[in-house]
Amino acid sequence: MERNQGVAIKNRRFEKIMKTIIYCDGGSRGNPGPAAIGVILTEEKGKVIKEYAEKIGRATNNEAEYESLIFALQKAKLLFGGKKAKTMEIEIRTDSEFVVKQMNGKYKILDRKIEQLFLKMWNLKIDFGEVKFTHVPREKNWEADRLVNRALDSKRQSEGLPGI
Repeated sequence: MERNQGVAIKNRRFEKIMKTIIYCDGGSRGNPGPAAIGVILTEEKGKVIKEYAEKIGRATNNEAEYESLIFALQKAKLLFGGKKAKTMEIEIRTDSEFVVKQMNGKYKILDRKIEQLFLKMWNLKIDFGEVKFTHVPREKNWEADRLVNRALDSKRQSEGLPGI
């Protein structure tokens, strides 16, 4: 019971947030190769809520891009709570045109692994009021890219920043 109360208290600081913008990036060194993700959750006006940099093992660039989106929604749900998530608008911004077009139904999915990641992402987005996928130029996603490279350069397995 105390744990649930702690989560409720922690989530109070997010009560007024109705829209969250999440910058996501994934990358691998080699294709496939060692891969990582970078995720930045921000308030609508740009104030950073949380940043994450995580190694994800061996993956292709496209798999890493999808993994960043999945990680982002999982963390957003943990951070805001399931009840709050149901009422929120989430905009995911990524420089992966491939992923955005697939998530928006413009590109077919031909790869079995990508299909599994797509389905996982599709099922996760149901937990939120609205999830929008937006393609942004690489220069507008440089901070998430920086987190990917920081994770890949790290000797540690995980580079999650403080908190959830």
